[in-house]
Amino acid sequence: MSYDLSGRAAVITGASQGLGRAIARAYVAAGARVAICGRDVGALAETHRDLETLAPERNRVISEVADVAQESDVQRLVNRALEEFGRIDILVNNAGIYGPLGTIEEIDWAAWVRAIEINLLGSVMLCRTLLPHFKKNRYGKIVQLSGGGATNPLPRISAYAVSKAAIVRFAETLAEEVREYSIDVNSIAPGALNTRLLDEVLEAGPERVGKNFYDRSLKQKESGGAGLDRGAELAVFLGSAASDGVTGKLISAVWDPWPEFNQHATDLQKTDIYTLRRIVPKDRGLKWGVD
Repeated sequence: MSYDLSGRAAVITGASQGLGRAIARAYVAAGARVAICGRDVGALAETHRDLETLAPERNRVISEVADVAQESDVQRLVNRALEEFGRIDILVNNAGIYGPLGTIEEIDWAAWVRAIEINLLGSVMLCRTLLPHFKKNRYGKIVQLSGGGATNPLPRISAYAVSKAAIVRFAETLAEEVREYSIDVNSIAPGALNTRLLDEVLEAGPERVGKNFYDRSLKQKESGGAGLDRGAELAVFLGSAASDGVTGKLISAVWDPWPEFNQHATDLQKTDIYTLRRIVPKDRGLKWGVD
């Protein structure tokens, strides 16, 4: 399916490689102007050139070397995007890392904190910086990348799991804060992707990430994983007018019927479908624990 982003401008973080790059390509193909950022100068420049081949018109693509955990970098990125585009309609918080791999008492503490700063605090900082602009326009789209860490324990990959669970709850909370401004905030679970994060797990080996997770990762590598296109397409949907009113949700790119969401708008708006919630005994058909 195709969704139109013509006339819209987006900031996409962590866009120099992997899923971020695929999202940027999909946004440009859908007609958007994009401001991309990343920490790797060479990879960012290569992605910029690639995007310009898709959008040869002047001022459709800009790039900025930026660390989303640094407030000055975030402000510089947003200021440049506003200067070049005049307005920003969409924020895609894609930048993220696994962080240190291993048991919590053995990993490097500074590296653990660094992962929280990039995955969680960086995303929050981008939202804080752009929200006044979105509120002024009384419209905006925030697309947050999450993943399996939000819904399942990930032993030995704790910084990633904690940050991804936290960012989903932040997105749910922010969605309620800004609902009156027609700003939609959603999280994406893109599926098991064969990106540099998977390579990090395989390089670490079963001793650091655990045999079960390592074996699953090895099988994923061999099978090709979920692929980047579906997650990128969902990111385009959530940045488009087709998703207006869908907010506060954690959506699986692979498993959920998001192309049909317009048929279920009332259910999505009035229930806690696709959200993080506590499970109690009656949810599993058990009679104990019930008044």
